[in-house]
Amino acid sequence: MNGASLFAGAVLMLSGPLSILMGASGIAQDTLFSASSPYEYRFDLTTWGVIHLVVGVALVIAGLGVLTKQSWGRGAGATMAGISLITQFMFVPYYPAWAIPVMTLDLVIVFALTRFHVGTSGGH
Repeated sequence: MNGASLFAGAVLMLSGPLSILMGASGIAQDTLFSASSPYEYRFDLTTWGVIHLVVGVALVIAGLGVLTKQSWGRGAGATMAGISLITQFMFVPYYPAWAIPVMTLDLVIVFALTRFHVGTSGGH
C-alpha cells in the first residue's frame, strides 16, 4: 500500500465516525444545526441525521476496505468520499464550519484513491 492510500484509509476512518456523531446529533434534534434561510435541499434534522449516519457507516466500511487492501476498497472509498462530498455541499447552510472542511477532506480522499499508479518492473 502506498502512502496516499494509507492516508486516504486513515482519513476515511476519521471522517466516518465523525459523520456518525453528526448523524446522532441530527437525529437527537440537537440545537447545533440551523439553516438561516430556506434553500433547495432543506430537510428536517432527523432526515439529515439519518443521511449522515448512513454515509458515516459506509465511510468506515470503505476505510476498512482500503486499509486491509481489499480489491473493492479503493473504489468504495472514492465513491463514498464523493457521496459524502455531495451531502456535505447540501449541508453547508446548516453548519458551514463543519461542511466546508469535510468537503476538502473528501476531495483529498478522492484524489488519493483515484491517482494512476505506474508500476516499476525492477529492470530497465
